[in-house]
Amino acid sequence: MIKLTKRLQTCADYVRRGSRLADIGCDHGYVPVYLTEQGVIRSAVAADINEGPLASCRSLVVMHGLEAQIRCVLSDGLDKIEQDEADDILIAGMGGELIASILGRCPYAKDKHLILNPMTHPELARQWLYENGFSILHDVIVADAGHYYSVMDASYTGEFTETDDIACFLGKIDDFSEKEYFRRLTVYLKNKEKGGADYTRLLQKIEELLNDNG
Repeated sequence: MIKLTKRLQTCADYVRRGSRLADIGCDHGYVPVYLTEQGVIRSAVAADINEGPLASCRSLVVMHGLEAQIRCVLSDGLDKIEQDEADDILIAGMGGELIASILGRCPYAKDKHLILNPMTHPELARQWLYENGFSILHDVIVADAGHYYSVMDASYTGEFTETDDIACFLGKIDDFSEKEYFRRLTVYLKNKEKGGADYTRLLQKIEELLNDNG
């Protein structure tokens, strides 16, 4: 049985029961195999831009006898995924700027439920969502093996959110218990300020939230 890391388990938990999944940047394919075996999803397309990881994914799918339910495809983002193949789109393990680029090239993104795990610059993923009429449903910080990860899901509502620094960096986060993540974020922002950026309001907001949450 597949056992997911805490990061991937959090991503998997936001995939809707009964949906068809597109896993972009699938790597070894753990999430679609896990969700199929758990009976959560009806089918999946596992996509990666590199043949090496995709070959590992194919091997895992065959090993678990799931060739009828999971299609493995070499694809740059969602380019080779048909609109009717997926209800939920998972994009994990890449930077926020690349995630925004992938979604920006997808003409049907607004029709899907999105689960995003930007490994760097989550503020750029949030900015794209807000500027394109999506609402973030859940927005969490996950501690896993000494690293901290953003995981969020979103759906299109047509409501556009002002993309100031507070919105982009903090999004809909309501659990500030992973204080080390926010301490590291504070250090990052203060270093950016040495180059001329002004994050005064955001830094004050982070300090306020950490104080309010003990």
